[in-house]
Amino acid sequence: MLKTISKLCSSFKTIHKLYYSSKVLQNVDIEYIRNIGILAHIDAGKTTTTERMLYYAGLINEMGEVHHGNTVTDYMDQERERGITITSAAVTFYWKNNQVTIIDTPGHIDFTMEVEQTLNVLDGAIIILDASAGVEAQTLMVWRQADRHKIPRIIYVNKMDRSDASVQMCCTSIEKKLETPTFLLQLPLIENGKFLGIIDLVSMQLLKYSRKERNVTKILLSESEFPKYWCDAMKGRSLLLEKLGDFDDEFANLIISSNSYDTISSVDVIKVLNKIVVQKTGVPVVLGSSYKNIGVQSLMDAVILYLPSPSQTKHFYSAFEDNFCGRAFKVRHDKQRGPLVFLRIYNGLIKKNQTIYNVQREKSEAAGRVYIAYADEFQEASSVGAGNIAVVSGLKKTMSGDLLTSSLSTYHKAQKNFAKLYKETQTDLSDSIFGGTTYIPPPVFFCSIEPSSMASQTVLENVLAELEREDPSLRVTYDSETGQTILAGMGELHLDIIRDRIVKEYKLDVDLGPLQIAYRETPVEQVSEVYVNESKIGKFRQYVKLHLSIVPGATQNDKDILKYDKSPDNASNIAAIFPKQLVALKHGILIGLTHGPKISSQVMNSQVILHWLEVGRGTSETFLSATASQLIKKLLEQSGTNILEPIMNLEILAPSEHASGILHDLARRRAVVKDVSTQGNTRVISAEVPLSELMGYSTYLRTLSSGTATFTAEFFEYQQMSSGDEHIAIKQVRGF
Repeated sequence: MLKTISKLCSSFKTIHKLYYSSKVLQNVDIEYIRNIGILAHIDAGKTTTTERMLYYAGLINEMGEVHHGNTVTDYMDQERERGITITSAAVTFYWKNNQVTIIDTPGHIDFTMEVEQTLNVLDGAIIILDASAGVEAQTLMVWRQADRHKIPRIIYVNKMDRSDASVQMCCTSIEKKLETPTFLLQLPLIENGKFLGIIDLVSMQLLKYSRKERNVTKILLSESEFPKYWCDAMKGRSLLLEKLGDFDDEFANLIISSNSYDTISSVDVIKVLNKIVVQKTGVPVVLGSSYKNIGVQSLMDAVILYLPSPSQTKHFYSAFEDNFCGRAFKVRHDKQRGPLVFLRIYNGLIKKNQTIYNVQREKSEAAGRVYIAYADEFQEASSVGAGNIAVVSGLKKTMSGDLLTSSLSTYHKAQKNFAKLYKETQTDLSDSIFGGTTYIPPPVFFCSIEPSSMASQTVLENVLAELEREDPSLRVTYDSETGQTILAGMGELHLDIIRDRIVKEYKLDVDLGPLQIAYRETPVEQVSEVYVNESKIGKFRQYVKLHLSIVPGATQNDKDILKYDKSPDNASNIAAIFPKQLVALKHGILIGLTHGPKISSQVMNSQVILHWLEVGRGTSETFLSATASQLIKKLLEQSGTNILEPIMNLEILAPSEHASGILHDLARRRAVVKDVSTQGNTRVISAEVPLSELMGYSTYLRTLSSGTATFTAEFFEYQQMSSGDEHIAIKQVRGF
């Protein structure tokens, strides 16, 4: 790794043509590959930064703008109309002899599933902050997502051209809210109140940028020529080196042996920063203004220097030896090519028409053509190797999060190799490598969807199946009682975009019913009952005797729902149950918990205890499932249920003069205000608010603040309602 960094540093000095990208995959050593994502709060400048990167890398000749609707990565009609990113887009370019595949992700909470899918396969990430706002609500959420996937990060403080920009405030915000040490690598160059360039503390250079030229003007700082900048830079560099010494003993020893900060080279600093980033013990901070074309090239340098290559982060996949191994992280349907599956290649090669084995689906599939993605354009390739991101056609069963390899035997061999390489207990690591790790957040809104005519019903079902495969956070269910198709999603905007896509992309006229809150029910008390179900179907006698209890209590997932009575009398009976009967039993229990007795909402925070099961000879698994479902419904009626409502974490940014009116309005919305802080003339209000109180809140907040306030809301938890609020919810759901 040290040799690689030395080569990179020397290449920055000797290379002349920095921008030579073309839509052809080049043969690049894996050490010089970077697969990164751009993550941020909405409107922090992700898409604008990506657009500048593509321009300076030479992939495009003109820079598009979000407000003009002509950027490369925001290619959907809905994105260009609304000026927001909805779906993640991958683009590959080349910068200073390195290959970078960058994925621009949405900032809106409704599309957090796109971020979750992307993080599953990244080697590193850029977190973008608004220099005037610091860490915002969605920044905190994507940071937690990156923590969960153990992604190394750097932070880019954007919009430094704003009058209220403060990189020091941002660093304080990072350390306080994200709870991670910061290493400030640059200072802003400000003259007459204007942001003109950057003072780089690593190289001790003055960096100036031109809108038209792609190269950066670099001037070595000297005390005689730039006395003021020199003084600030020396102070900033001393603080940086001192802080780095606190985090790395080897670097601290180097400082002690040198007797002076002046003899510490930029290569030494880069080495220790790369080490800190890979170990995730701190985060480097760089700055710029993407819209003003300042600092983007330096950010691209930081990506190469500090973020890891695939060989540094994904070496566990060497257990697959020379065989192909990759993970699907996105599915997109193309009118000409059919379903396209985006893959991160961890090991080996994927070739055109190759047969691959899907570990999660336990099926083999034949891949069609292989492509490299350039947003909505695809360039065909004969094969794509390890460390790259490929797009494959022809895979009909593969879903986001699935692990793909050459064959079933290859997968089993890799598991054995992994066990040999890592003899100590690595259960969690093994699960993350060989299992599906995509977290799907629970939906909070739902509505009915109907085609304009019954003749279009089959077409609509096919369209929804495609959309559900593309977006795992979209849930499509069929209500047998009402005969309606139900859509469940992450928010009002999410479902609105789905409808818009159906109308514009698939040319299908549909109607959405009114938005409903995704309430839940939970049992009130523990109840137990023995239920005997006997029937004759044809010539066969169906018989089930079942003893179950339902117990209020939180469960993490479906695996925790069914518990077994371990008392001596019952344990022997349970031990004799066939595995397929247990599967059928659990299936029936889950069906029974899908509709509570009060408002027919899903039941949560409950456990079912199996005490006894007798199944007559010839009884089908279907009959057993039906018996379990009937008994669960009976137990829920006996226990009674309370209604739970979704609570949202709400963060509002508003001018100080409107804060009191907003707080007064929150009080009547059953909100619990957690914090009110100040950023300049802006108040940041954090609160927990029931989702039902936020219906249409965007319009009301604009009216209340004369269009100056903004807010974000993310799901927090389900909480029990008071009897009065529960009565209102029942009336809203039932209509009486």
